[in-house]
Amino acid sequence: MDQKRLDALTALWNDRWGGTPSAYRLKYRFRDRWVRFHSLPGSKRYPDTEEELEVVLGRHHTILEELGAAEGMYVIADSYHGPEWRWRPDSSLHPDAVLWYTLTPEEDPDFGPTTEIELRASWMPYESALLDPLLRAVADDQLGFVIFAPSDLCWVYHPYDGGADLITSTVQERDAFKQRHSAWLSSHPLGL
Repeated sequence: MDQKRLDALTALWNDRWGGTPSAYRLKYRFRDRWVRFHSLPGSKRYPDTEEELEVVLGRHHTILEELGAAEGMYVIADSYHGPEWRWRPDSSLHPDAVLWYTLTPEEDPDFGPTTEIELRASWMPYESALLDPLLRAVADDQLGFVIFAPSDLCWVYHPYDGGADLITSTVQERDAFKQRHSAWLSSHPLGL
């Protein structure tokens, strides 16, 4: 991804979402447009079989297709580093990714006072062959800060191990997704 597209991503992020791009915190900032879908029936967190993994992938693809991801999307994923260790995902999971944003310990204190989280961004076409390895890594808890978003950032999709958070442009759009996929919702009173 070139600097022009990175600058556009930063400007759009600041305009649409503001604040730090901490994937798991977005649900708190945009609760009125947020919905969480679970990846497996019965809110099961991790797939044990290839068949269950296919259910997980199918649910992600269903939502992304309904969101109109066919034109392609930004993919933002994480790596961590602290004073004594560094973790970076396999680059084949997120090809052509470049450093976009670094979350400091002050911006995201949940990871400790010396841990920084580097968010790497790329633009990807919507193709199962490209996305499935990344979604499999998310389902296996190998990646945690993944965000998908279209070119205009009108929605944000954050898959995690066990499900996905979706933040839509409007409350009405969120409600339509909740109605269409009510069987995938949590029974938790807060939707978690």
